[in-house]
Amino acid sequence: MSRILQVNIEDLLRCQGVESARVEFKASWDENTTGYQVLKTLCAFANDFQNLNGGYVVIGVAEQDGCALLPPKGLVKHEIDAMQKWIRGNCNRIDPVYQPVISPETVDGKNILVLWAPGSDVRPHRAPSGRKGDYKYFIRIGSESVDAEKRGLLNQLLQMTARVPFDDRRALSATVEDIRERKVREFLRDVRSGLLDEANTSELFRRMRIVEQVNGYDAPKNIGLLLFSENADKWFRGARIEVVQFAAGATGDVIEERVFFGGIHEQLRMALDHLEGISGTYTEKQTGSFRAKGWASWPIPALREALVNAVYHRGYDGVPEPVKVYLYPDRMEIISYPGPVPGIEHEHLTQQSSMPPAPARNRRIGEFLKELRLAEGRSTGIPKIYKAMRENGSGDPLFEFDAERTWFRTILPAHPEYVAISALRDAAHLRATGNDAEAFRRVEDTWRRMPGSPALTSEYLRLLAEKAKVAEAEEAFARFRAAAAEAYVPTVMNVLIEILVNAEEKDANQRAKDYFDMLPRYLESQDSLDSAILARRIGNQQLAHEYFERARDVLFHDDRALLEFAQTKIKLAQQNKSNRTLNRRLLLDAKELLERVVRMEASPTRHAWAWREIARTMKWLGHPTTEVEAAYNRAIELLPGEERFKRELANWKRRRET
Repeated sequence: MSRILQVNIEDLLRCQGVESARVEFKASWDENTTGYQVLKTLCAFANDFQNLNGGYVVIGVAEQDGCALLPPKGLVKHEIDAMQKWIRGNCNRIDPVYQPVISPETVDGKNILVLWAPGSDVRPHRAPSGRKGDYKYFIRIGSESVDAEKRGLLNQLLQMTARVPFDDRRALSATVEDIRERKVREFLRDVRSGLLDEANTSELFRRMRIVEQVNGYDAPKNIGLLLFSENADKWFRGARIEVVQFAAGATGDVIEERVFFGGIHEQLRMALDHLEGISGTYTEKQTGSFRAKGWASWPIPALREALVNAVYHRGYDGVPEPVKVYLYPDRMEIISYPGPVPGIEHEHLTQQSSMPPAPARNRRIGEFLKELRLAEGRSTGIPKIYKAMRENGSGDPLFEFDAERTWFRTILPAHPEYVAISALRDAAHLRATGNDAEAFRRVEDTWRRMPGSPALTSEYLRLLAEKAKVAEAEEAFARFRAAAAEAYVPTVMNVLIEILVNAEEKDANQRAKDYFDMLPRYLESQDSLDSAILARRIGNQQLAHEYFERARDVLFHDDRALLEFAQTKIKLAQQNKSNRTLNRRLLLDAKELLERVVRMEASPTRHAWAWREIARTMKWLGHPTTEVEAAYNRAIELLPGEERFKRELANWKRRRET
């Protein structure tokens, strides 16, 4: 591992923690060609036009499709000294003079040379375009070093003269002692940097460029205090993260409020852990498939990227407001101050136009967060948020800022089913406290906004049934069916069928049968099971048997379902007494299912009814009298208050005697 570079050399070669646009690979060395290409690139990195804190030139490693071709080609060892001498000598030709950090490295037994060119404090720089070429201002656009004047960007570069980003400036009111060495070494351990072996604290801080020499002594830079002081908020008012969760309803009461302090990367990690704990993961059926996929209240990649962007791109110079995360039942809002830098417009945030090469507000913060794998490469954050939200089935994110660019807000809509679950959770709480009317209103209001939610519609139908509003329940189901994916319809239709079966209206049972005719014969296992039980209740034993057969994935883990399946087989056996083969097969199947029930962990009542059905099947199958009587006695023992068991046993004994 390198003892000069802050970044891990293996990560650098694989462009992990450092964007590929900030790394340039050169397979070999030639003073007249490679040398001047390197000089232009060093000048471009020093000018740091986009405030990404420069970049790296790696010599001795070939490139393929923007990535290092490993193992490295390597350099001849005795040539490296001459290369370094040429680079240092010609970097004096850069105007103003600029020297990179030069680090000879060994990778896979091959010698390479790494040039680290951090952003300069005295930009703009210009460099010769060749041995006798004109001097030009080179800047980095994407993965290319280009002539700023030719690109029409020279005036913008000149306006950045001696303007050092705030996070890279010297901290005027602090001392080096305010930087905690322990935190610095924890960071280096996390990024697997060889600098961890540097024992001299002062030298370590200098190599990380978190201090600056002033009048012969070291003074801390703002970046050092932002990450490695005990608490960044002490030095930069507002450098913290606040997370507030609000209740639903007009009151908008605060449910929970958390504030995260420490270094800004520590705040990020703690806040992300907290938010990931709040954002639950659930499963849902895929349209047209029996498989399921997961979804989250807020997809973690989008949540992480949005919060990291807020910390990375906010202002720390005289901005007293913290990064705020507001959690509502239907959305998450992440607010930072000020708004985006000039050049970033609304169309860039809605993906109508590609992101322009506008300078970032904080170059050092981005560098450290990327090395910790918290931040993404430049211009990839917004597309990643859109992609994560769409893959999760959530609405598109919204990005807002005011005309004066004093604030920036990211809105992540909650997954529709999470909104439904939140409404159901609130309603359950309201009902538990005796506020049934408000519970109904909460469910109804949310359902009217999202009638395609199966969970919400199911509960809304049940609440309407409690109020004897069966016709309104059917109307609500019709609206749901028009809005929902077809895969969700059977689940909610089963709820409606059960409501109709229980209704006292004279034609409700017939309407239940009509809905049954609309159900597809091939359903997801749990829906098949629900349909089977309802089919039994309306007296269609053959249809119930079909649904039970298709619910085998969940059937054998459900003692109630197994008992009802066995009872269905017994009913069908009674209907087919004339077909002795079919009758016997159905009874044997029923007996096998019932014996499985009595081996399961179930209530005494369930076991009692299973033993009763076993006794009946044994009678019809001609089992010995002692076995039939033992089964009845077991049922009576488990449920002594059930007089039917005793009557059946007595009647059977009487018939046997006569």
